[in-house]
Amino acid sequence: MRCQFLALRRVLLSGVTSCLLLLATPAFAAERVLLKYSVLREPISVQELSTFAQTGKLSNKLLLIITLAQQDPDIIRQYLTTPVKINPVVLDKVLNSEIGIATLDRLSQVIHPPSQKGDRQALRSAFVLSASQDEQITLLEIIQNYPTAEVEIEGDRLEGAYRQLRRLQESLQDILSPQ
Repeated sequence: MRCQFLALRRVLLSGVTSCLLLLATPAFAAERVLLKYSVLREPISVQELSTFAQTGKLSNKLLLIITLAQQDPDIIRQYLTTPVKINPVVLDKVLNSEIGIATLDRLSQVIHPPSQKGDRQALRSAFVLSASQDEQITLLEIIQNYPTAEVEIEGDRLEGAYRQLRRLQESLQDILSPQ
């Protein structure tokens, strides 16, 4: 009887969470990125960044930023586009736990709104929306789904942000693994 109740509870929770994820599409998403490398701060459109990440084609402005920052475009593309598989229902639960809050706080030091107010909630929203689309997350998807018109990216910390996503994925796998 208890097993049936737990199974029913899981199914209901999964259904409710799925509905909420589908209805939780932000009214607007990021349109502009303020790309920061040390003292260099340059605005670009999310479309420019997306085109670069998906095709490798650099706009003149993005080429200038990456060149001045002495970064390798191929490595930046890798961090932006390499997916991390994450179950959206489990992700939603974990992001409300101590581990999830710590992860969001670390990542919000790399991806955040210009004001840095409400960054944890905005990042959580971008995570869940990104994962709900295809059960995986990329840094580019998080940027595209960020629920503010402008988002700041600490470019010199993208590698750390990607590693943090990988750690989150591993934590979720540990939680889901039968003991």
